[in-house]
Amino acid sequence: MIIVVTGAGGPTGTAVSEYFRKNGHTVIGVGRDQVDLLDRAAVQAFAGRVEAEHGHVDGVIHLVGGWRGSATFAETDLGDWDALHDLLIRTLQHVSLAFEPLLRKTANGRFVIVSARAAQHPEAGGAAYAAAKAAAEAWTLSLADALQGTGSAATILVVKALVNDAMRAARPDARFPGFTDVRDLAEAIGGLYDRPAAQVNATRLDLTT
Repeated sequence: MIIVVTGAGGPTGTAVSEYFRKNGHTVIGVGRDQVDLLDRAAVQAFAGRVEAEHGHVDGVIHLVGGWRGSATFAETDLGDWDALHDLLIRTLQHVSLAFEPLLRKTANGRFVIVSARAAQHPEAGGAAYAAAKAAAEAWTLSLADALQGTGSAATILVVKALVNDAMRAARPDARFPGFTDVRDLAEAIGGLYDRPAAQVNATRLDLTT
């Protein structure tokens, strides 16, 4: 398969890319140095290059993220919203709009985002983050509606937070309760291909339980 991973430069993107490569698939990793995901024309051109070189795409795993928050609701910095809007919403819009036509044409495609429990259960100091995640979920569900009846699906994977080996090494005494290991996330993404598109399209799969 041809798998596009955005946000490929971080620990999560590395784990997901390694998972698919180990299973014999071609991974096209996108980091900040390759494509500016805030530039719609650049993302559209990137999708065109993928189609020209490979003829199709079987998966788009959108892993661009970030977190900002405050101690209390009243202390919320709306600059955090501006930053999270770009990171969590605008990049998603550009990537999904560019790759939706390719996903409609493939036999078994998947579009995946990672969301957080905060989208459904916001806390006072995380208003901007929770609202941005909720907006990203709504956008992805709209994409899922566009893909309905095709061989492709758009799915939301829900975590409390992600943990990787570097985080454990930096805090050896921490337990990270409820966190999802990035390797487990990668396996969960891979598992979406084992189920029919209709079963996973427009679904929120909670990895915290």
